[in-house]
Amino acid sequence: MPKMIGRGLSRREREILEILHRIRNATANEIMDAMPEPPSHSAVRSILRIMEEKGHIQHIEEGKRYVYSPVEAPQTAAQSALRQVMQTFFAGSLEQVVKTFLSDSDGKVSEEELDRLSQIIDGAKKQESQQ
Repeated sequence: MPKMIGRGLSRREREILEILHRIRNATANEIMDAMPEPPSHSAVRSILRIMEEKGHIQHIEEGKRYVYSPVEAPQTAAQSALRQVMQTFFAGSLEQVVKTFLSDSDGKVSEEELDRLSQIIDGAKKQESQQ
């Protein structure tokens, strides 16, 4: 049985979804070409059919070809995946997420990144106070 990742996606499904988010529209052959170790053509087509049934991707017909694309925009998918990780591993605490990343960064967070994070936090505070 395939290992499920994130929102009920197997590793291969996640891999295909990431490819589609990166290149936007692709045929089964184009998806296979973008995979480092692709399964058989029939396996890819089967995975695409399952992903479409789950509502993660859609297709249009161009002649005899099916061209697949993700249903969600990359930003929406990223937000959804991050919310899932935050709920699963950090009990929904954004503070714990940030604390974990900052304490486990081995000093790789630059002063500029910290300044930008401070600006984002300040902006969020201002937006919250205006509501």
